[in-house]
Amino acid sequence: MDRHLYENYLHVLREELVPALGCTEPISVAYTAAYARSVLGAMPERVRVACSGNIVKNVKGVTVPNSGGMKGIEAAAAMGLVAGDYTKELEILDGVTEKDIRRAEELVRSGIIRCELARRVDNLYISVLAGRGEESAEVIVSGKHTRVAGIWKNGRLVWENREEGCAEEKEGGCDKSLLNLEDIFRFAEEVRAEDISEILDRQISCNLSIAEEGLKTHYGVNAGKVILRNFGSDIRHRAVAYAAAGSDARMSGCSMPVVINSGSGNQGMTVSLPVIEYARETGAEKEKLYRALALSNLISIYQKSFIGRLSAYCGAVSAAAGAVSGIAWLDGAGADVIARTITNTICTAGGMVCDGAKPSCASKIAAALEVAMLGYEMAKEGFAFQAGEGLVMGSADDTIKSVGQMAREGMASTDEEILEIMMGSRT
Repeated sequence: MDRHLYENYLHVLREELVPALGCTEPISVAYTAAYARSVLGAMPERVRVACSGNIVKNVKGVTVPNSGGMKGIEAAAAMGLVAGDYTKELEILDGVTEKDIRRAEELVRSGIIRCELARRVDNLYISVLAGRGEESAEVIVSGKHTRVAGIWKNGRLVWENREEGCAEEKEGGCDKSLLNLEDIFRFAEEVRAEDISEILDRQISCNLSIAEEGLKTHYGVNAGKVILRNFGSDIRHRAVAYAAAGSDARMSGCSMPVVINSGSGNQGMTVSLPVIEYARETGAEKEKLYRALALSNLISIYQKSFIGRLSAYCGAVSAAAGAVSGIAWLDGAGADVIARTITNTICTAGGMVCDGAKPSCASKIAAALEVAMLGYEMAKEGFAFQAGEGLVMGSADDTIKSVGQMAREGMASTDEEILEIMMGSRT
């Protein structure tokens, strides 16, 4: 494999597979608030948080981790203000105390944090303007959950991110436009285990731990437990149940970290846990699991590069297609079977809407994985949807692009309508 391409694929994995404590959108709000406090140099007396619709949608119904059960943008911002250390990035709420939670509750009750909808901005956009006396500081995060786009002090721009493109295109040498199925398959076959072991060991450890927590403790709708109780504990249902259980826990405030994919913990769990569980069941060697996870993660990232980090398209679908591709690889399936599996999955479940982060994400993960499992069984028997049938194109790569265009462009108005309904503007 070309050396430049090999290094780029490694860079993609390093950039995308990072740990996050709690749902990434409220954590991003907390991160931005903590950063603004740091720039201000003091605890603010007034705070304005302006967020894009997709941030509002994904923060509204999810529990902020380590917050004592609080939900919402005000709670996320308050937790960031009291946590303070923005250098922890997506793990900013790790180590908060009961005293911190009480202080955050006081900040929310005091009404000093005001929230508003930011319009005509990136789908992932957060601005926190903090003030104390005559001093003010503003930090804007855009394009990626920890990508600071600009910093202002007392109304004066003191730093601006001048990098060309956004997190969806090129970032620090991480060029997702070079992703394609043929090279992803080649990378999975040729990558040196030592180059990916640290990244993937962390994904295996973190994501497996929160899934097991979700299966033993009551969280949300207990989708993972319900699957095992009612459909059995064979490998197919365990693979689905583990991913759903991880989401059960994460969406309902579990403070355990998750290694994310494409900016999402739910996608990080969906794309990895079925592969991990399948490898455990079949006794696959660690190196084989590494290669399967490299494949599953990259296939999910590839799809999301056309969709965008946040949209009306449920990312569980792209992650499920990646996960079952990893399972197929563990089975010894060839590139043709995996390509058919992807096409069958995204042209069946593609279009499942994202109406924000909340407990029902666990059920959506289960549904997407079941569709992907069916898609794989069809693919093994040589069946796949054909070009010209709906969004199916002449190749799996082109089908991924067509579904991505539908998700990013075609579902934009759907996204707006979902937000209007969630904010009470529609009855």
